[in-house]
Amino acid sequence: MSMNNLDTLYRQVIMDHYKNPRNKGAIDGDTLTVDMNNPTCGDRIELHLQLEGEIVKDVKFEGEGCSISMSSASMMTQAIKGKKLDDALNMSKVFSNMMIGEDVDTEELEDIAALQGVSKFPARIKCATLAWKAMEKGVHEE
Repeated sequence: MSMNNLDTLYRQVIMDHYKNPRNKGAIDGDTLTVDMNNPTCGDRIELHLQLEGEIVKDVKFEGEGCSISMSSASMMTQAIKGKKLDDALNMSKVFSNMMIGEDVDTEELEDIAALQGVSKFPARIKCATLAWKAMEKGVHEE
């Protein structure tokens, strides 16, 4: 697949998550809620985590922002739901490394690899990492 086709595919994945976000909304019951925003772009996220021991039992988000921040939140919630906290945090580390342009194994990231191109636009990296930072903050405050 040529880079051009890959870019097109990645754009389609990002727009699909933006237009049809997964796990958008609130969670009933006892949750850990983290509010974060990115003032440079106006992105705002409220992340709801329901933890059961070391497992992310459920995760949803609310908020608004650019296509990159909202699709990243959608992809992240899909990726970490049902995972162990350590695995979720490790995935966040891999994602952060990808955002700073490091060569990472994107296989475990699945759809999230579509955001790899954002690393070429430093001003947009904060948009892509907002949900991940909120998740890390929530887990560390727990």
